[in-house]
Amino acid sequence: MGGAILNMITVAIGSIIGLLVGNRLSQKIQESVVTGIGLVTIFVGVSNAAKSGNIIIPLLSIAIGVIIGELLDIQTKLERFGGWLQSKLAKDQPTSPSDDETQNTGSLDSRTRFITGFVTASLVFCIGPLTFVGSIQDGMGLPVGFQQIAIKSILDLFTAMAFAASFGVGVSFSIVTILVIQGGLSLLGAVAGNVMTTAMINEMTGVGGIMLMGLALILLDIKKPRMANFLPALILAPLIVAVAGLLHINIYPL
Repeated sequence: MGGAILNMITVAIGSIIGLLVGNRLSQKIQESVVTGIGLVTIFVGVSNAAKSGNIIIPLLSIAIGVIIGELLDIQTKLERFGGWLQSKLAKDQPTSPSDDETQNTGSLDSRTRFITGFVTASLVFCIGPLTFVGSIQDGMGLPVGFQQIAIKSILDLFTAMAFAASFGVGVSFSIVTILVIQGGLSLLGAVAGNVMTTAMINEMTGVGGIMLMGLALILLDIKKPRMANFLPALILAPLIVAVAGLLHINIYPL
């Protein structure tokens, strides 16, 4: 859990700095920073996707996983959670009748901005290979696991700064997602981390890389895929490898 706590602290610090300097940055600068992060996300995504030893495994994982995700409607649930957090933070302010329409529009924009920041930051911070591999190894008590999370935490600090400057306070609440996902993975590593083979980790990393490329489309304002609904694919990838092993199926033909 030490890695998850460190990551939460760095994201919180980055978010605070982003909120403090955000108003001092022009809209063009904020947009350019997010675009830069999107481009880097594509590079990281492509690099991670290449970890897969058989592209059929990520293909099956994503195709089946997104069907499960759409049926469970994970994206909507995550957005509703973000909206609930935003409503708890919203301050009731008296408005004059003549300003009702303007205030309602502003409230909607504020809500959308909060949810976008929360969901985007949560996914960016929690679906990368460093999250899964590092958290599991950290839970197993391996020094390399904490080192990987430390590297990720530094990267997330600067990403949180940029996101918070553009999307606002919603980004800071991604620490809740970090606690749940990274903390849960650390506990999983403490209980059953030795079950994960190198092949299982590589395929999960490959799927995560493809998902990062999907997130890059959002950051670059090209398309708005419901990336949260792809999350089950991260579980399916290592499961396919495990089942293939049990059935003695060679998934890595020469």
